[in-house]
Amino acid sequence: MGHILSAMDTQKNIIAQIAVELKLPAKQIGSAVSLLQDGNTIPFIARYRKEATQSLNEIQLRKIEDALERINALAARKATVIKSIQEQGLMTAALQKSIDDCGDLQTLEGIYLPFKPKRRTRATIARERGLQPLADLLRAQTRLGQTKTSVLKPYIDSANDLPDADAVLAGALDIVAEQWSEGVAARTWLLEKAMKFGRVSSKVKRGKKAAEGADKFEQYFDREESVSRIPGHRVLAMLRGSSEGVLRIGVSFDGDREVSDLKRRLVTNREFEFFHDLVSAAEDCFARLLMPTTESAVLQDLKKDADEAAIDVFAKNLEKLLMAAPAGPKVTIGIDPGFRTGCKVAVIDATGKFLENAAIYPTAPKNDIQGAGKTLLKLIKKHDAELIAIGNGTASRETDAFVGKLIKDNKLSVTSVMVSEAGASIYSASDIAVKEFPDLDITVRGAISIARRLQDPLAELVKSDPKSIGVGQYQHDVNQPKLKKCLDRIVESCVNHVGVDLNMASAPLLSYVAGIGPKLAENIVNYRNENGRFGKRSELLSVSKLGKKAFEQAAGFLRIRGGSQPLDNSAVHPESYAVAKQMAKHLKADLKTLVGNATLSSKLIASDFVSDRFGEPTIVDIIAELGKPGRDPRDEFKAVKFDSKVNSVGDLKAGMVLEGVITNVTHFGAFIDIGVHQDALIHISQLADQFVEDPNEFVSVGDVTKVKIMEVDPGGKRISATRKF
Repeated sequence: MGHILSAMDTQKNIIAQIAVELKLPAKQIGSAVSLLQDGNTIPFIARYRKEATQSLNEIQLRKIEDALERINALAARKATVIKSIQEQGLMTAALQKSIDDCGDLQTLEGIYLPFKPKRRTRATIARERGLQPLADLLRAQTRLGQTKTSVLKPYIDSANDLPDADAVLAGALDIVAEQWSEGVAARTWLLEKAMKFGRVSSKVKRGKKAAEGADKFEQYFDREESVSRIPGHRVLAMLRGSSEGVLRIGVSFDGDREVSDLKRRLVTNREFEFFHDLVSAAEDCFARLLMPTTESAVLQDLKKDADEAAIDVFAKNLEKLLMAAPAGPKVTIGIDPGFRTGCKVAVIDATGKFLENAAIYPTAPKNDIQGAGKTLLKLIKKHDAELIAIGNGTASRETDAFVGKLIKDNKLSVTSVMVSEAGASIYSASDIAVKEFPDLDITVRGAISIARRLQDPLAELVKSDPKSIGVGQYQHDVNQPKLKKCLDRIVESCVNHVGVDLNMASAPLLSYVAGIGPKLAENIVNYRNENGRFGKRSELLSVSKLGKKAFEQAAGFLRIRGGSQPLDNSAVHPESYAVAKQMAKHLKADLKTLVGNATLSSKLIASDFVSDRFGEPTIVDIIAELGKPGRDPRDEFKAVKFDSKVNSVGDLKAGMVLEGVITNVTHFGAFIDIGVHQDALIHISQLADQFVEDPNEFVSVGDVTKVKIMEVDPGGKRISATRKF
């Protein structure tokens, strides 16, 4: 009984702690924690358990989940630390209390540092020689009433490598310096000083200025910035320069004052016989131990903050890209452009199924415009194609010009669109692509991916590693587990928000549906291949390893078009079908008539259907879904129109006004594709006529906007543009 009460008390404490941290009522936190601990997914809780959580959204639920993980990780680490200290026989009541009261991992590690097994140091060697008692005596700083020589003499031992008093004192002071450096108060004090007054500097290493690739770090060859003000993207740039062996990074500040303060803090008794020796030990502690540790801690903190900022940028950009407007289920021709190897062409039907491929050579060196036009025209007419997706890589503008002329000369009712190739080549060589198209060349797979990306960006992009999609900021330099966790969450959120066609979705897309995962996704696809299309949601229960819990979590996010149950093509959960039927009965209509009839569903009053099981939030959602079942929340598709006279950087001139599409948003501005194979930078100061603190408030990935060219550097490495004109 005592154990049960203890567990209950622990749960209450956890809930109370999260409630204070997130400034949310404990009752809401408690409900969310219980649902998470019962194995419910966040998309499911946010959509279908609004009554329990009082309508907590996904962002709030993610924060609760993170707080819960952090608290559990801290508890696990505390248990490890306590066990280690107990095994050393060094646990005291005061130490136990400081560990119990500790609220974060960083502080806990600081408490544990003096007891942590260490590499062999000067202090370790001194301890092995029996000098710890002398070090304790020195740290106590109590006047001894005897000469220094008489105090040190008992420790002199040539056989123990302590030949004289100087060697004895040096060893004891090494122990003192290390113990001082491990004190929480001293380390915390110096770190706070460094974070407030310190400066980060980067300098080019000797002989590296002319090294290959070093020029990209040119602005950091001799740079210094305040620790408290340096932007995260510059921290990551410096650290990358360091990791590539080009830069040397350091942290410094006016240490004279800090050394004086430290000596006053640590050496307190001027009457002590070893006063001046301890002053020297304090100076050694600062220079040899505390300052390097502090420098490392500062860079670690800056890296952590920079990582979080960069991951946040990546997440926002990825979400916008995944939620980009789909062109829809139309026969589409994908073209992967190229010069020497030609353009690979692939045709897919309205469902994304591969139909046919070809190779054309409309650009240099072959310039077979006539032959290429004949082949492409034949494919367009044969398959009644409505869209042509052209990859935006090498030879894209030349290919786009060729396709545009073909459409115009033949008066074709087909639309050509430039599509980002980012990640397509990685997908083409992936196991997923090989499994899907084992007999096709890698470039043809790329053309198929480009076409599918136009039809439905979300469905295609989930097949690629999000890091390869090209919308991040130093994505390969940040904390990889945190980045993966964040990106997986974004993909999961987008997939479940849009909903997935159960009879068309690929295994990678299905794997992000709440409650499914990679293995069940494969099982669903295998079942579909063996048994044909799903006729109703309940058939999912026949899929191998897919039990009632997985069905509960996933069903509401899966769609079945043209099935026997009209609600299966909506976000109404099967657990609520009875309520929808009751609504139809109330309106004296059958369910098929009600589903999709906004006029009819608008006559429903939510309060009439509230029950003990389904509260008003769920009823309101059901009524809204009946009016527009399975409505795609993404924007309407709009193609960008590049200037036909501007095809390369050499065609650009200051003052030109061009239309383009935002490809990346960072803390220092946004990048825009204006159709010249190189994105232009719109600096944060050029995004709007007003002060811009966060570029995401003004532009998003996928936005079509006009800019004016400000400057093109002679080497063509940088293009500057503005939205202020």
